[in-house]
Amino acid sequence: MQRQVQRIKGELVISQPKTKNSSRSVILPEPILNVLERCRKSCTSRWMFPSPKKVDSPLDPAAVRKKLAAVLERAGCKRVRFHDLRHTFATNALEHGMDIKTLSAIIGHVSSATTLNVYTHVTDEMRQKAADRIDRGIAGVEPPSKPTWKKESTPTPFRAVKGKYRKPGTGCMTQLGDHLWEGRYSPKVNGKRIARNVYASTEEECEQKLAELIKEMKKELEPLRAKGKAC
Repeated sequence: MQRQVQRIKGELVISQPKTKNSSRSVILPEPILNVLERCRKSCTSRWMFPSPKKVDSPLDPAAVRKKLAAVLERAGCKRVRFHDLRHTFATNALEHGMDIKTLSAIIGHVSSATTLNVYTHVTDEMRQKAADRIDRGIAGVEPPSKPTWKKESTPTPFRAVKGKYRKPGTGCMTQLGDHLWEGRYSPKVNGKRIARNVYASTEEECEQKLAELIKEMKKELEPLRAKGKAC
């Protein structure tokens, strides 16, 4: 993954990913690769997913979001964002034994510590299962029948805290689950939007992390703003 497509001021813009870790290779299962290979052979455009309306242009991200919404509606599922699918993949990957370092590289986190911080609720359950295996294998003790970490049988509803209710310059926060909050700060510097996220298990912790992120970013971006004014 070396390029990203986004709409800016009504026009599709193709640019480099926002961070170094965003430029990465994504390993796909063979069935998906077979589908993409057939699609590539039948496609005359230089784009893997070309626009059906505009010549020599990639598919608009908005069209992809609309397609996802249509699929979910047809399947009778709740509406979710693509970012929610990313969290689902990461959670399932951890629950099925993928190590933190590998997952961190796949989803593009700066470090494994970020992944551990975001998916604490999953890794806690993994540690409990590891402890149970040790009890069985070494101590010969069977763990209690009722597990310490109980997985919810129903999906957690997503409850978003809308950014418009917050004061300008304080970022926005979204509750992704019962124990997962996402904070986002995306200031505009010299006409370019720069966005960063933080994650926490409680609203209070996320608010604190977001405040620290805003403080750090303001200090970091001050020279860029000054340079833009000088030009």
